[in-house]
Amino acid sequence: MQDFFQNVSRYPRYFITFTLGIFFFLFERLKPLLNRPVTAIALVGLLFSIFAFTFFTLQAMLGLNPV
Repeated sequence: MQDFFQNVSRYPRYFITFTLGIFFFLFERLKPLLNRPVTAIALVGLLFSIFAFTFFTLQAMLGLNPV
């Protein structure tokens, strides 16, 4: 049973490593777009709109309307 819990305790470290790897990969792919001001503004606008869409969708789904 100890081997089971030792194996399960590795999953959070794997998840964090996997997630950071995805973010680093995406950042390296998008880094050349930050060299030109036009594409940098478009990229920042895209990231902001994705964040806003996610925020408002979760707010509506969870019923967190401030009234």
